[in-house]
Amino acid sequence: MNGGNRYKLIAVDMDGTLLRSDKTLDPATIQDVEGASAQGIFVVYSTGRAVSELEAYVRQLPCMRYAVALSGALVYDFQERKSVFCQMMSGACIREIVKVAGRYDAMAHLLAEHESIVRVDQVSHMADFHMGIYQPMFLELTKRVEDMEVEAKRHDAIPKVNIYFRSAQDRAAGYEALRHLPLSFAFAEGASLEMNAAGVTKASGLRALTEHLGISMAQTVGIGDADNDRAMLEAVGLSVAMGNGAQDIRALCDAVTADNDHNGVGDAIRKIFF
Repeated sequence: MNGGNRYKLIAVDMDGTLLRSDKTLDPATIQDVEGASAQGIFVVYSTGRAVSELEAYVRQLPCMRYAVALSGALVYDFQERKSVFCQMMSGACIREIVKVAGRYDAMAHLLAEHESIVRVDQVSHMADFHMGIYQPMFLELTKRVEDMEVEAKRHDAIPKVNIYFRSAQDRAAGYEALRHLPLSFAFAEGASLEMNAAGVTKASGLRALTEHLGISMAQTVGIGDADNDRAMLEAVGLSVAMGNGAQDIRALCDAVTADNDHNGVGDAIRKIFF
């Protein structure tokens, strides 16, 4: 898996990849990422998370300057504190998504560049939506509103919307109700549906960042574990799956590293660069 000087950038998924199962950073992973950064390699977040949801990790890993956030809809520079690229979905799509979420008594989540918005009464029982591990973060960081349909009407455009369903069956039905819209879709977590504007993926966001940095996609490494990493892993010069990754993701990648609870990201970095 050694790449010598061929690769200039590593795009790293967060949940299930960079983070351990308890959503913390392994000190060994921090050390390995810092080692790559010290060699002039850009190590960047590639995540469905919003900027506000990354801030605590950026404080631990300030060498990771850039994020391909919101599943590729936003590229953010933490050093300059500004977006490099942003692609929005329309207000009409936002309103339709929120209506479908209500139809299935699911939890809609609006993700803007600097706002993360949910319904106030749903945050206290996120385990019902298979999202219990994120509840402390949501209680700390989200804007909580009484009525999501009213809130949806306030936004002419937004980069990303998630729906957290109560079951995979509800998610499948919700997807069928929304698939006619001009959106990109990804299944995530237990029963989550992630949506961006048509054509937006982690790959499209990474391309925007590489153009900004003057790096070719052939000079990039991608590390991920799940379906929402697929486009990125298919687009990079070297694709690496986590040991805990989905079977089909492991099958499509050039290499497989250790799992996220055993510093799989650091293991990959050392094998490629050192």
